[in-house]
Amino acid sequence: MYELLEPRKILCIDMQSFFASCSAAVHGLDIQQEAIAIVGNLEQKGSVVLAASSPMKKRFGVKTGTRLFEIPNHPDIRIIQPQMELYVKISAEITRYLNQIVPMEDIHVYSIDESFIDIKGTEHLWGDAWDVARKIRSDLLRQFQVPCTIGIGPNMLLAKLALDLEAKKTTFAEWTYEDVPTKLWPVSPLRDVWGIGPRLERTLHSMGIYTMGDLAHTPLERLEDKFGVMGNQLYHHAWGIDLSDIGAPLMEGQVSYGKGQILFRDYNSKKEVMAVVLEMTEDVGRRLREAKKVGRTMHMSIGYSKFGGFSRSMSIDEATNRTSVIYEAFDLLMDTFYDGSPVRRIALSVSNLEEDESLQLNLFSHREQLREERLGKTVDALRRKYGSTAVLRAVSYTADGTARYRATLLGGHNKL
Repeated sequence: MYELLEPRKILCIDMQSFFASCSAAVHGLDIQQEAIAIVGNLEQKGSVVLAASSPMKKRFGVKTGTRLFEIPNHPDIRIIQPQMELYVKISAEITRYLNQIVPMEDIHVYSIDESFIDIKGTEHLWGDAWDVARKIRSDLLRQFQVPCTIGIGPNMLLAKLALDLEAKKTTFAEWTYEDVPTKLWPVSPLRDVWGIGPRLERTLHSMGIYTMGDLAHTPLERLEDKFGVMGNQLYHHAWGIDLSDIGAPLMEGQVSYGKGQILFRDYNSKKEVMAVVLEMTEDVGRRLREAKKVGRTMHMSIGYSKFGGFSRSMSIDEATNRTSVIYEAFDLLMDTFYDGSPVRRIALSVSNLEEDESLQLNLFSHREQLREERLGKTVDALRRKYGSTAVLRAVSYTADGTARYRATLLGGHNKL
């Protein structure tokens, strides 16, 4: 099964407690020794911990998602307000550092604190994958005071699983195709696997599938009948096969436009969530229009307040930057995957981009499309001239809207 696959060496690099590590460096603290919590808003007792150092987790049981009022009153604990501008800058500098190891096209910035790199062809410069991993960890500690863990694999999936399921305990880990039966197949619960959320896990349980080994030995036809194209992907992932290409970094040659936020409270219904999704879609659509881009693939990631969530994508026939069309795709994803749990995190993106000159007007709806495009561009111009809150949808003035307050923040937090 693996003979025809291209031999690759992918590293998945996770900056440990990234926000806490950056703030510790600024305050001259040792992230490995100090109990540090980064809290979204120190004025709100219900505000959540965005990041916590390892000593904070081990000594006091405080971790990401803990509320401010739940943090013990102890002299060894340091509570710090987030500095989002700083975190973004350090993340960009780390990406530039990785570009010294591999070309930009071999870097994929997965999130502000996690990246994939393909090191194939660099062996004569830096050595094998383990040599590169050790060099990266050493350099990040020396240059940025940011510790990291690294998973190594022949593709993005196995590198990510090596990181999540092993390297976060051991610092480094490598999973190969030969390791699939002994390392991947025993994995249970299924939601521990990248890409499988609680809802999908429950569906798989109803089919008698409880481990990745069960999934690997389920007939492909049965999975495709149940899940369509996703069933094919599930089957091959259970065998450790992932043909995804490393994407370009977001800082150069951007391949997607997205927006994410941690909500100020639990949102308990789809209606509440979609009010925020509409605001976020407006912003993503504006950025697409300003860049003269259209996209075909919409990705939605929803994080529940207690545990779990989902991360799913869908593609449409015609690339677009129209807010209404993008919103409809996210609405369908919510209808398909949302299980009604309280929501605390939302991330949206549009990818599979094209230049907007390639947009073909639909014969039957071109008048409506042209009207919406003109309206969108007019609103964009007003916001550029008078600020992001100059023109808002009515939903932004409801109790569920967040756009007005977030306009005063950076990355959802104070610009300190």
